[in-house]
Amino acid sequence: MDILRAEHIRKNFGSQHVLTDLNFSVSKHSIFGLIGKNGSGKTTTMKMILGLIKPTSGSIYVCGEKVAYGDTPTNRHIGYLPDVPEFYGYMTAREYLKLCGEITGVRRSEIHKRTDELLCLVGLNGVNRKIHSYSRGMKQRLGIAQALLNEPELLICDEVTSALDPVGRKEILDLLSAAGKRATVIFSTHILSDVERICDQIGVLNNGQLELQGPLNEIKQDYRQEALQIETLTPDQAPVLAAHLKALPFISKAEVSGRTVNVQLNHYEENSLDIIRLLASESIPILKYERLEPTLENVFMDVIR
Repeated sequence: MDILRAEHIRKNFGSQHVLTDLNFSVSKHSIFGLIGKNGSGKTTTMKMILGLIKPTSGSIYVCGEKVAYGDTPTNRHIGYLPDVPEFYGYMTAREYLKLCGEITGVRRSEIHKRTDELLCLVGLNGVNRKIHSYSRGMKQRLGIAQALLNEPELLICDEVTSALDPVGRKEILDLLSAAGKRATVIFSTHILSDVERICDQIGVLNNGQLELQGPLNEIKQDYRQEALQIETLTPDQAPVLAAHLKALPFISKAEVSGRTVNVQLNHYEENSLDIIRLLASESIPILKYERLEPTLENVFMDVIR
């Protein structure tokens, strides 16, 4: 079942056409990565889902309810974490979450329980400093706790790792992965390795449309190349191996780089055993034999090219 659906969304800012015909859906219990170049419309899409920006045309539905600009009852289903969350710096994390719970109507008996649980989840339990002294990563972790406080069905995270160092990014990605057990997560970013790490569904936003959408593992399988790398024991063995490989009818390319031979072939499953037999018959020792798997970067560059 879909928790989010966007139908024929267009968005113009004056003469600038940001989204031209955006259609996509997000199924429940998934972590959906919305990827695109800077300026492709990712943040605009997020803000339309939240009812903060009005589409030029088209409709968005959250949990089966239509999103209305400026009148946002659908936001009771949503937790939101922007790229730069703002806080009251004079408060502690516990005080801030208590305030957020009161504002959003969480029962007083539940606020303390959820605050304890979420501060533990994001690793801020026992931190009694004021928020103004927090690092960027600590503020992002507090932002995740705040976004989950109302127990949303849908968690929207917009470019939340873009300004973090590698340690901070890992912490946030681990938390978003954990949050995926509580809610459906939509994660927009241009950092493709982050998407590969935690997302099971992706959508590629390009030219105002979602040009590719589906399960990440299936998409990578569709873009899988018939290619492999063979690393020989010494550099002088690589040209010898390449020459033998080129003599095989199913090999389309065998290029040498140092002691590595990069091979492109037809019908890998049918012909890989012949390559193994060749290595054995010619007594060519190897250090590595690896079928190349496509990365999300390969897929993304192919889509936007």
